[in-house]
Amino acid sequence: MADVNPQDMIEEVQANIQTGDILKAQLVLAHMHDVDQKTRNKLMYFLTRADADFSVPLYLYLLKHQAVVAEEMPIIRDTLISILIAYPEKLIEYLASPKITEKIELIRVAGELRLEEATPALLDLIALSEDDAEIHLIIESLGLIGDPDAINTLTDYLYAANRQLIITAVQALGQVGTPTAMHRLAERMGTDNEIDYLILSIFSEVQDQISLEKLNDTIRSHYAHMRTYAKAELVRIGPKAVPILIENLLHDDPDFRIHTLNVLGDIGDESAVIPIRKLLSNEPKSANVRFAAYEALALLPLKKGAYTLTAGLTDPEDHVCMAAARAIDRNFSSILGAGIKNLLRGSEKEARHIAKIIVNGQVDNIFSYLADDEVFEKLALEYFPHTHRDIRDHYHKLLEQTGKTDFVKKFTGTVETSVRSKIVAVDDSRMILNIYKATLHELGYEPVLFEFPASALEWLKTEKPIMVLTDLNMPEITGVQLAEKVREKYTDKLLPIIMVTTQNESQDNEAALAAGVNAIVNKPFNAKSLGEAITKVLKG
Repeated sequence: MADVNPQDMIEEVQANIQTGDILKAQLVLAHMHDVDQKTRNKLMYFLTRADADFSVPLYLYLLKHQAVVAEEMPIIRDTLISILIAYPEKLIEYLASPKITEKIELIRVAGELRLEEATPALLDLIALSEDDAEIHLIIESLGLIGDPDAINTLTDYLYAANRQLIITAVQALGQVGTPTAMHRLAERMGTDNEIDYLILSIFSEVQDQISLEKLNDTIRSHYAHMRTYAKAELVRIGPKAVPILIENLLHDDPDFRIHTLNVLGDIGDESAVIPIRKLLSNEPKSANVRFAAYEALALLPLKKGAYTLTAGLTDPEDHVCMAAARAIDRNFSSILGAGIKNLLRGSEKEARHIAKIIVNGQVDNIFSYLADDEVFEKLALEYFPHTHRDIRDHYHKLLEQTGKTDFVKKFTGTVETSVRSKIVAVDDSRMILNIYKATLHELGYEPVLFEFPASALEWLKTEKPIMVLTDLNMPEITGVQLAEKVREKYTDKLLPIIMVTTQNESQDNEAALAAGVNAIVNKPFNAKSLGEAITKVLKG
């Protein structure tokens, strides 16, 4: 306003301070944006000299109704905060006072100061408020304060109609962090994936017993993306999660055991060794459980009792034998080597099978030890012509490096005279990829292997195989998500997809089929079962 007289404003505010007339002072300050910076500074100077009961309502008014001026003059908020820090009892009084209507900054400051004494006033405010923005801020401040007395109110907002209020309440309960707060969050899970992820991330940060138990329970979720997330978080938490995970091995659910073994292997804590060996000694019926157990042992340090691993080489399933071979190779010793030599001198059928497993497994310590053994050399040389060229090249290089030139001279391979059709296999287990390499080659296909789904998707941008085989449970990108991405470019006729998984959950199967997967095959597979599935899908 052009007719505003700065000096009159200053004198009026001074008079208002003397009389305690807050309303008249507010009417004067409504013209703060019409005066120069010098006048503004003088007005602020006189306000700072006034009593807090007079100045605080005016600071609150300026922050809300003179936002541009307040942004240009940070001293307004700084002064308010300094008063409230000096007189926290005043902050509580102002929050409860019906005379002060501009309470947004008070609510915010109560949270910033973590003022637990303000909790009752904030709870009273939220009970009366119908403004979602104000409610949101109160919930945030209650979270920052972290007072357990706020848990019941925060829990009510977990079921609000406003989604943002739900998310804010989840975060606030996470900041409170008590066992009761974690229980309330656990009860909220199961209806919304985004909120479930948020709650799980809180559990992974809090890491109390309840949080760990809930993360652990989630690895048997019916939804692959939830399992994958929980498994990754448990691995990140590490040894602290191991005691709870070990208890899972006592359950009969094979899928739960498999996911648990995956996590224990990735954590790599030695305390898991004995429980896993005990599990194997009880000979679980599920081949996938046995495979996962040996796969985990391949990642763990076995200081004693490693000789028992050789029993895995005689398992009925090739997958399990391969995993056992990798575990032996990781913990190799001459005692283990002697045990394998004895097995090679058993029945001819079993000896040929063990030699095949060792060759396909690319287990260098075992192979190097056995390379001087006449029985193994004969069996290996008989099998080598039927292996993938990568396997032959690998061992050719190994034998040369270890000076076993006599073996190298006897080394032969089959020269490929025809171009093989390519099949992509995607699995986060390198062991399974080795099995794919050997099995697909045996079936007459050229395997193209990917440990990371993102790499497979990149390759598929410019290449087209005759089929994609994918695991379900993979970090970052699940098999379902991979299928969805592939279907953006290729129909199920142009590029068939088979999901190959240990899981047999109806939700997973429905999600896979909805994503465009042509068929679902359960592990463990062998050349016969995988070949039949591939042929059936290709024939349509």
